[in-house]
Amino acid sequence: MKPSLSWYAQVDLLVERGLVVNDRDACAAFLAAHNYYRFSGYMRYFQKAPHRGDNSFEPGTAFDDIRATYDADEALRSVLSQRLGRAEILLRTHTAHVVANDHGPCGRYLEEDFYTDATNSEPTVESCLRDIERSRERHILRYTTDSGSTPDFTVLPVWSAVEAFSFGTLSKCIERGGRGTLADAVATSLGVAKAGFPYRVRALVYLRNRCAHHSRLWNHSVIDAGPTPNNVRVKAKKLAGQFEPRSVLDVLASLDDIVVRGKAADPVLPDLVHQHDRTSAFWRGLCHPVNPRDRGA
Repeated sequence: MKPSLSWYAQVDLLVERGLVVNDRDACAAFLAAHNYYRFSGYMRYFQKAPHRGDNSFEPGTAFDDIRATYDADEALRSVLSQRLGRAEILLRTHTAHVVANDHGPCGRYLEEDFYTDATNSEPTVESCLRDIERSRERHILRYTTDSGSTPDFTVLPVWSAVEAFSFGTLSKCIERGGRGTLADAVATSLGVAKAGFPYRVRALVYLRNRCAHHSRLWNHSVIDAGPTPNNVRVKAKKLAGQFEPRSVLDVLASLDDIVVRGKAADPVLPDLVHQHDRTSAFWRGLCHPVNPRDRGA
């Protein structure tokens, strides 16, 4: 078992491993506020071979350099959280609009055969009803009964229901609803490409969850990466340079396309390009994510 170390003992350990620390008090205060283990996810990229047990730092590595990357990542999560919130509201709005117009405002969206569910997944209706039933918003509670009997949500309008859905449930509805037709209809309503649209939404949910849990975006390869349209990707690369298909920048380009076409927000990428040098470690980690063990160590 590894011993628990005081904040200053943690600083001593980093110095022992070769990290340049110019202000021990500031470093200890940072670790007390941000957690050594969280920060270690960034430090590994500045160490020689942590996957082989060599935690010594590359010569000349300073605490301030690693913290600058950490702070830039935190700032990006903050910006993306706001934009992803706009995207979520936009998707709620257009999903409700399409369902109400094409399938009726009540009832149908809560029928099991409205969705095409995989055999090994929870039925989408169950996800919808669970989110609705746990809501304590007045616009939902007014449809419940006071008798203690099971609530009847067949008269709950979809534009009210979507406000209770989690982003993950909304994504399932878009992907599976209308027996496979809802995704195309929502994409058309937004004015974005239909091909791969539900998977682009899934990627936004994945990215939002990482931001919500303050997880590292830098040097992170997105698991649920959606197929960003080629024209969107080409436009983004003209502005930002090359980036990998599973990089955070690829999902960010997809996000910008959706919120701009939906007139919900300004794009993030232009400001991000303006703020960061393309040769910086932070920028490289956004464009070409790697595992620490893939750095040739």
